[in-house]
Amino acid sequence: MLATTYRRPYRVRAAHVPEPAIEHPDDAIVRVTRACICGSDLHLYHGLVPDTRVGSIFGHEFTGVVEEVGPNVRNLKVGDHVLVPFNVFCGTCASCSHELYGNCENVNPEATSIGGAYGYSHSAGGYNGGQAEYVRVPFADIGPTVIPPDIHVEDAVLLTDVVPTGYQAAEMGDIHENDTVVVFGAGPIGLMAARCAWLMGAGRVIVVDQVDYRLDFARRFAQAETVDFREVEDMALHIKKMTDWQGADVCIDAVGCEADGNFMQTLTGVKLKLQAGAATALHWAINSVRRGGNVSIVGVYGPTFNAVPIGSAMNKGLTLRMNQASVKRHLPHLIEHIRAGRLKPRELITHRVPLEEVDEAYHRFSAKQDGCIKTVLIPPRAGRIDTPTPVGRPASSNLH
Repeated sequence: MLATTYRRPYRVRAAHVPEPAIEHPDDAIVRVTRACICGSDLHLYHGLVPDTRVGSIFGHEFTGVVEEVGPNVRNLKVGDHVLVPFNVFCGTCASCSHELYGNCENVNPEATSIGGAYGYSHSAGGYNGGQAEYVRVPFADIGPTVIPPDIHVEDAVLLTDVVPTGYQAAEMGDIHENDTVVVFGAGPIGLMAARCAWLMGAGRVIVVDQVDYRLDFARRFAQAETVDFREVEDMALHIKKMTDWQGADVCIDAVGCEADGNFMQTLTGVKLKLQAGAATALHWAINSVRRGGNVSIVGVYGPTFNAVPIGSAMNKGLTLRMNQASVKRHLPHLIEHIRAGRLKPRELITHRVPLEEVDEAYHRFSAKQDGCIKTVLIPPRAGRIDTPTPVGRPASSNLH
């Protein structure tokens, strides 16, 4: 089968690899119909995630049709079209019983912090990802959700990560009516977090980024005010000026370890790898939020040391909340938001690309070219599924 395989930093290829097989009675084999490239995949692509091995199959956002099930699988049948949360989880451990599916204790037992995830290196359990024609799905009775017939497949594929992560980012901010919310990062997660902040009663939403087309997208998709940090000398001071010198009520870090905006953070965290990524956005969030405010963190950082102003957070009396999204927990109400038209996830999709062209797609997304916000990959055996625009080589005309 064809799959996205890692060769070295900044080099992935669509290569032929063996098809997966049932390895456990609880497994299913899924034929992938749609897969996405995520901003977190760029951390792998750039060589920043430890234990990303040559030949690893990427991809933690995918939908597919069930082709085979193990003897213990009861909730799925061959032919079901499913969305698969990016978390791999058992459904029975203490964390899963509290619906903390990103913290499952059984799927990556050798790790001290990160749970299991598809296509995210051996540090996340070594599970092969869904940027492929087929994928093995463990715990198939627990994770996959059959796509309702009235939910478009391209909305469904974004329910595997982007929508729940953005929603949880806003939820962890504990947004109250008329709160001012600042979102750092205008990638898909930040855009969805900004959109979801309105659902929770925000009175004002501000998105911070440095890429013109992403800032423009934030104004249109999330109806947000925007700040280009290239034009700002002191971010905390700028946000305070925008908020009657109080600071934001809620700040969301939707960037993580590859944030631009501070030379020393980039040098030590990205170039020299002396800390677990550049914590620029996290600094800005802590320093820009008001006293007693809330900071929500969904940007991905490595497991090792980061230089974070924890003293400022303590002295300001801040509440910091962070986690991998518990996708399964959010799906019922997110599906209802989509049905009601309050969320339109597939409006984030700017490029639809054959899996064979994945190397070009990664380069475009990494380099922020051609107005790229979100890329969907279509495997050769995806089958015939209606899409809102023709499948083919991406073009800026696909931009909503």
